[in-house]
Amino acid sequence: MAEKRNIFLVGPMGAGKSTIGRQIARTLHLDFYDSDSEIEKRTGADISWVFELEGEEGFRAREEKVIGELTEHMGIVLATGGGSIMSKENRNRLSARGIVVYLKTTIDKQVARTERDKRRPLIAEAENPREVLETLAESRDPLYEEIADVVVETDEQSAKVVASQIIDQLGF
Repeated sequence: MAEKRNIFLVGPMGAGKSTIGRQIARTLHLDFYDSDSEIEKRTGADISWVFELEGEEGFRAREEKVIGELTEHMGIVLATGGGSIMSKENRNRLSARGIVVYLKTTIDKQVARTERDKRRPLIAEAENPREVLETLAESRDPLYEEIADVVVETDEQSAKVVASQIIDQLGF
């Protein structure tokens, strides 16, 4: 590859961004980053603690800073947090600095993939996680669509197959 391009994965929680991102990075020999993991590394605390202490606003400010820094790299695969696209600044940076892939999934799959995961602050304590996911989808799905260069359905396929499809579609 003469020019190393960035691949940025967006989509809701449970879409497979981290798993698929690692697979793409491994296949293309690119560095992989996960914005949530990066925030945890820098704060020395998990996401739910940051949410608890600083609220969603504090977390989103950290996320914006991390995404700003990571998107300046070249030749990376970045899995973003599900809500990262709520920031216009993040949407602009992702669109301008790489290829944005929207990993699309159904609410049913999200519920199944996240039901035992207590590390997702927006649904961890929710009485009805499905309702929360539906509300999030209403506001976020149009934003994922808006910045996506490629949209890939992740529901009925393994991470390896989805990663291969993305690599083929992008012509890497």
